[in-house]
Amino acid sequence: MGYALNIAKLLTDTAARVPGHVAVDFNGQTMTYGEFDQKTDALAWGLKQKGLEPGQVCVLMMPNSLDWVICYYALAKLGAVVLPVNFLYRTQELKHIFSDSGARAFIGHGQYLEYAGAVLAGMPQIDIRCATGPAAQGYTPLNEVPREQGPYPVHPAQDDDTWAIIYTSGTTGLAKGAMLTHRNLSSNATTIADMRQTDPKVTSLGMLPLFHIYGQTSSLNASVYLGITLRLWEHFEPDETYAAIEEMDDTILIAVPTIFNRLAEMAVKRPLKRSSLHYCISGGASLPVEVIKRFEAGYSTTIYEGYGLTECSPVCVENPYGKATKPGSIGLPIPGFQAKVVGEMDQEVPQGQVGELIVKGPGVMKGYLNQPQATADTLRGGWLHTGDLARKDADDYIYIVDRKKEMIIRGGYNVYPREIEEVLYQHPAVLEAAVVGQAHPDLGEEVAAMVVLREGAAATPDDIRAFVKERVAPYKYPRIVRITDELPKTHTGKVLKRSIRLD
Repeated sequence: MGYALNIAKLLTDTAARVPGHVAVDFNGQTMTYGEFDQKTDALAWGLKQKGLEPGQVCVLMMPNSLDWVICYYALAKLGAVVLPVNFLYRTQELKHIFSDSGARAFIGHGQYLEYAGAVLAGMPQIDIRCATGPAAQGYTPLNEVPREQGPYPVHPAQDDDTWAIIYTSGTTGLAKGAMLTHRNLSSNATTIADMRQTDPKVTSLGMLPLFHIYGQTSSLNASVYLGITLRLWEHFEPDETYAAIEEMDDTILIAVPTIFNRLAEMAVKRPLKRSSLHYCISGGASLPVEVIKRFEAGYSTTIYEGYGLTECSPVCVENPYGKATKPGSIGLPIPGFQAKVVGEMDQEVPQGQVGELIVKGPGVMKGYLNQPQATADTLRGGWLHTGDLARKDADDYIYIVDRKKEMIIRGGYNVYPREIEEVLYQHPAVLEAAVVGQAHPDLGEEVAAMVVLREGAAATPDDIRAFVKERVAPYKYPRIVRITDELPKTHTGKVLKRSIRLD
């Protein structure tokens, strides 16, 4: 189980086994596994010629595309470290990530260079700059990177060599770079793929963003390992996904609750003629039981809900394939993983009682880049402390009860209140701010801000919303803004977020 070597072995093994099978279908452009292997070899040669060396960090900042998956595996073959970044991030977010990571190279998309370009202007050390899509001054077009033919000698990565750095915020301060190794990511992809019965003819419907760890592992890497086709979209298109499920022969869907919710609604309005879905996997946030029921009825399939986090590569718990699922439960630890529910002193709590979920297994990160204290706190005692509150039932199935952290999950995307609060405090009229998640029937949670204005200052909720919108990715800004006279606080002055009412 798993690979001790470079994650690119997932691709080279599959290309040797089924070279003519379609690997990726993106907007009707297809690429076989043989072509995928050759294109990644050629790009690895080209990036090496441009000066990129093993161990150096390369930012990969573009929407889902054939170029994205080719760059990802080319960087693996070269032995570089990939830093996938959300192409919607703004200057403030990118500045920290680019500098903290020590990146040497940047590969982006011509349509999404405005904010990255502003940051790169002050970072001459990132001197390898490529872009796909529309021509951009100062960037080598990706298709003009010199290509050599012939197999690339895949870098002999060690088990603990960092392969990906994925930035994830806690509830405090700036984003932290989770360092994930070749072993972390390849073992997670092969484990979850081997857990399920997947017909070789099946197509995985992929609309999760590949810059997110869930999309990388569950959509891309697991498909490459299995040698199945990944039908890739730039983003979720409800009508196209619905049509694919109805018209294709054999499909699986790996998605977040918002997608299942929207598709369930569609099936109510216009029932499917037929469903090609073998099974579905849900992760990224808790999936309401009612949505599971409606989706499974509408699409004649089973959803296996799971749980993961960036620091775990990401999957660590899932409802076991082929057995009765327990709606509302995230399931059992996947093979190779252990999970415990513990109290304040890390002692296991009795069955049924609530405690913090901690996990251990081959997907757990090396640590946070440049953050020894945060690493020690999170990985204490050899267990990854998730910050999520959970309980176990009599069959050891795990249920997430609440979040110890205050993270908001909006449509499967993580939003960290502290980050948004920091931006709100930059507004000249804002004295105090608190950001919380508010239940939302479609997105799971919506971002809401409660704001106290400075005496004599004037600002409307629209003003404040627009101010934040300019400074963060579109999914992060608070749609709900309430102006109030004071925030509820403890006697020590700490804001009592649980007491905030936005009605």
